Amino acid sequence: MTQTIRRLVHTRSIRVEAYLRDDQLWDLVASLEDVRQRDSLLESGIRRAGDPFHDMQLTVTIGASMQILDVQASTRAAPFMGNCDSFPEVYRQLIGLNLLQGFRAAVLERVGGNQGCTHITELAAVLPTAAIQAFAGAGHRPAHDETAMPRQLDRCRALRLDGPVVAKLYPRWYRDKGEQE
Repeated sequence: MTQTIRRLVHTRSIRVEAYLRDDQLWDLVASLEDVRQRDSLLESGIRRAGDPFHDMQLTVTIGASMQILDVQASTRAAPFMGNCDSFPEVYRQLIGLNLLQGFRAAVLERVGGNQGCTHITELAAVLPTAAIQAFAGAGHRPAHDETAMPRQLDRCRALRLDGPVVAKLYPRWYRDKGEQE
């Protein structure tokens, strides 16, 4: 078998950091960085290989219910500075949304398309699962109606209602394949 030779040309990094604040609110800081391995000619000049082509950040402040209380968006590098960074206030339209209730569709409705930045809007999409992981990692649980099925169930293969994980950890919500039909 012949070995295929590959050459790195582009790296996109997405990172989310979650901070529990002294006031018991949370800041989720999502960052996106694109780095190219070659120089790029831009309207503003040359972007050198290894320097960020895109460098954007979206910070949301949430409470225990996962409701967005504040939003800040910033662009530190983009191909069209002066345009790509001219609308951070657009993302304040996300205030009031809940990360666990129709969030991704509401984001696209409010800031999708040419209303905002494709890359910052993409960052918003990773916030719900990052928040859930942050809460779990800190020993917190999002506010939840204890009589309702936990939100994470039946949203992935491991936590499907007819699966062994749900049978073991969430027996109340387990559904045998035969029962579902």
